[in-house]
Amino acid sequence: MTPDLTGFLLVSMLRILFVFTLLMVGVIIVIWVERRGSAFLQDRLGPNRVGPLGLLQNIADGIKNIMKEETWPVQADRFLFLLAPTLAFCTGLTLFAVIPFAAPLPPFDISLPVLGRFVHAGPIPMVVADLPIGFLFILAISSLGVYGIVLAGWSSGSKYALLGGLRATAQMISYEIAMGMSLVVVLLLAGNVPLSEIIARQQQTTWFILAATLAFMLFVIAAFAETNRLPFDLPEAEAELVTGYHTEYSAMKFSMFFIAEYAALITMSALMATFFFGGWDIPFTAWDEQVRTGWSVGAVSQTLATHIAFFVKMAVFIWVFVWVRWTLPRFRFDQLMALGWKVMLPVALAYIVIMATAVLALQTLGVPQDWRWGMALFGVNVPVVVAFLWGLDSNRLLSTQRRTRGGEARA
Repeated sequence: MTPDLTGFLLVSMLRILFVFTLLMVGVIIVIWVERRGSAFLQDRLGPNRVGPLGLLQNIADGIKNIMKEETWPVQADRFLFLLAPTLAFCTGLTLFAVIPFAAPLPPFDISLPVLGRFVHAGPIPMVVADLPIGFLFILAISSLGVYGIVLAGWSSGSKYALLGGLRATAQMISYEIAMGMSLVVVLLLAGNVPLSEIIARQQQTTWFILAATLAFMLFVIAAFAETNRLPFDLPEAEAELVTGYHTEYSAMKFSMFFIAEYAALITMSALMATFFFGGWDIPFTAWDEQVRTGWSVGAVSQTLATHIAFFVKMAVFIWVFVWVRWTLPRFRFDQLMALGWKVMLPVALAYIVIMATAVLALQTLGVPQDWRWGMALFGVNVPVVVAFLWGLDSNRLLSTQRRTRGGEARA
């Protein structure tokens, strides 16, 4: 093998190992944060027996699930019953492969005893796969997550699991459309589909939380529905469906669904940070944007600092997921569908038209694509967001009431 090929393989293996380890450890940490966070919000202690502050509780639970007996329902389709958690687990992990998590490292040319020479000619992007279609890859893979859930419900041979799978299918398809529509605005502003280019455009202009505020709001709502988190956890409504689509699962098969849910939560938090908060960009400084051509303390510090900035943004959104879950009540299913089809989809379509018109007008006026371009778009977003919130608050956009002949309002 050539030194370039061995260098490429070395970098690829290290990045895959780093991201996979980070996600698995991240899932353990997020579950602990949720358990302790819910205890804090409900004025109780939470896990505090196994390890300091209960840090080892999740490891103990994992060991317990590994040692538990595997059960196979009599009516189950064994192949699909086993395929479903595997599919859900893999889609949750694959999405993170295209998300840049730090500034690139400089190229290298090193020789190691026995192993030989390793060369990487260009900057090393801190992403497992820097795909030129990263945005489209995210939409494609995220839509595959519904197959794991619907297969779990159908293959279990249980009516409760089947109903949970059908609910999940309807919910995820509905909000997948709204999520995709909200991200069309990001494409309009970035002008390209690689995630690295989307981050670069935000560094050049302004974070898209200002230039596409309503798109961010729609994306957050859709992300809660996509991850089956409260207030949109209808597929797992324990008061109605036992535990929903994974009612018949136990031991490690159940744990794979559990891991997939929290991996999706981490990935959605990373996508929010990437699409709307500049990814690994550190605000109010251009130091992190400098291109390093050689290894130095400054080059390594730049990568570490941007890595920390990215995960701080992720941590904020992860806490928002936890906070909302233990604060808001569950929607009714008719409210869930009405929000997705009657509110989010029409609003997202109208918003695309408004932002496309605004971008075209700025190009016609010759406004340079820097902070002034971003502030002009922020000015467009303010009245749009105010109108959207006013419509929701006054129940004009989302209403599940109908009038009887006597004029009374019924739910």
